[in-house]
Amino acid sequence: MSANHDTHAAATPSVHELAVLKSGSAMKIAAALGLLGMIATGAGIASAPHETMISYLWAFAFWVGISLGGLFLVMIFNAAGARWTIVLRRAMETMAAPLPLFALLFIPILVNAKQLYSWMTPSSLSPELTKLMPAKQFWLNTNGFTIRAVVYFIMFIAVQQLLYSWSLKQDSEGSAALTRKQRSFSAGILPFMAIAFSVAAVDWLMTLEPGFSSTIFGVYYFAGSFLGAVSFLALASALARGTSGAHAALMQKDHWHNLGKLMLAFTAFWAYIAFSQFLLIWIANLPDEIPWFISRTTGPWKPIFWMLVVGHFFIPFFTLLSRDLKMVPGKLALVAAWILVSGMLDTYWLIVPAFHDAPSFHWTMITAFLGIGGLAISLALFRASGRYGVPVGDPYLDDSLRYSQP
Repeated sequence: MSANHDTHAAATPSVHELAVLKSGSAMKIAAALGLLGMIATGAGIASAPHETMISYLWAFAFWVGISLGGLFLVMIFNAAGARWTIVLRRAMETMAAPLPLFALLFIPILVNAKQLYSWMTPSSLSPELTKLMPAKQFWLNTNGFTIRAVVYFIMFIAVQQLLYSWSLKQDSEGSAALTRKQRSFSAGILPFMAIAFSVAAVDWLMTLEPGFSSTIFGVYYFAGSFLGAVSFLALASALARGTSGAHAALMQKDHWHNLGKLMLAFTAFWAYIAFSQFLLIWIANLPDEIPWFISRTTGPWKPIFWMLVVGHFFIPFFTLLSRDLKMVPGKLALVAAWILVSGMLDTYWLIVPAFHDAPSFHWTMITAFLGIGGLAISLALFRASGRYGVPVGDPYLDDSLRYSQP
């Protein structure tokens, strides 16, 4: 360990010089878009509450999934003891930094929950669902929904804040003990966080249609969010190459290659979970499950379904098979952007068919997306600004900077 410290000490001046992050203009632009978007969305809630809340939930589910995905990236790489990712760790921590904001942004969903969740107004349910509800009321009740949401966010925020504070503390102390603490804590808390993430997906998205149940719905949402987080990391890293102090200035070709391999792996994982869910429900042919897929794979929704099959799996999968492409940041960023757009469509496909028999668009989809995304990005940049773009105190940082694939 002492050799690592000696190497680190020798490399620290050049790393420090590159690692002071300045993101003032980007932060201001994101904040302005976020505020304008939220004001316009607020006007939409006043004029068309039902359609606006559908838009708001779609935007919230997409953006919070990416932020949580960033936190899970930090925890997974900590638990695995991965060294090549250390140069990327501060960027992943920055992606997770807006989680306290998402707790506040969830309040409009709680306040307007009856616009989204039919089980909150039993008189509006069909006779078939009315018969099912007594067996589901132990879970589908307003108090339980609210309390669970509070518990989820307390867990998410506490873990994010603790890991982030240890990482920042290490910048000044350079303590290897903090590395061990982050690794041990991440490994221990990861299973509980995975359960919370999956159950939150069930609460917020699956119960939009209270008659539907799927044991791997939470894993499906997690897979899509994790893929989105890896893709967002790749896109943000490519865009940050010219930013003063950004981690991207220290990334080598092998770092980009590994990011591309992660995108490829989780594209396949998302498709595997999607197909598994489809196949199991289709084979079982249960009357409380099969309508969910019929409504999303036939009629007006059929083109969206095939767009996801082709655009969210086949195109990125076969594109990312290219080794050379994964080593070129600009090309990898284009694939990442494609995956993120496909992820937006996937989230739309999960939510909107619960309310409409055909694809529909409301102008608040734009305002909610910009509002939530703008505020989240601005807060992330605010928390990162003035800090080192890489964890300069991590004793294994030099190993990460010199990383080459075996």
